[in-house]
Amino acid sequence: MADITFTHLDSRGHARMVDVTGKQPTVRSATAVGSVTCSAAVLTALRDGTVPKGDVLAVARIAGIAAAKRVPELLPLAHTIGVHGCEVDLEIREDRVAITATVRTADRTGVEMEALTAVTVAALAVVDMVKGVDRSAAITDCMVVAKSGGRSGAWERPRG
Repeated sequence: MADITFTHLDSRGHARMVDVTGKQPTVRSATAVGSVTCSAAVLTALRDGTVPKGDVLAVARIAGIAAAKRVPELLPLAHTIGVHGCEVDLEIREDRVAITATVRTADRTGVEMEALTAVTVAALAVVDMVKGVDRSAAITDCMVVAKSGGRSGAWERPRG
């Protein structure tokens, strides 16, 4: 296995915040996905808009957008960056609620953590709003599927 260097560790192995002062801002984006599995009854109630707590998808969408803007408060080594765009989409599928978040910036570092945070907090909001009806609701398959911009350029997770 090749030598791996973790940028958030100094030469002594201590955690540090990477200094991005010298980097030029560039346009960057990241897309993450995740799912909430839940019972058929909950999926039907989501489709019909009859979940007792209200409009689950609207609340989850707003929760995800708000969360993307708060990443540095949650991840101690994350940089404070401008979240210039954030879309959180939720789709009720046959067996789950599929969540996709795309975050954009013109800054010195990427927005992968912002996209992942948007997806996971949107998923938490779904679980919170349906847990009274379905305690088995579960968050699954959260991952970054694409990113662009910055030194490393574009990347897409292979499908399969």
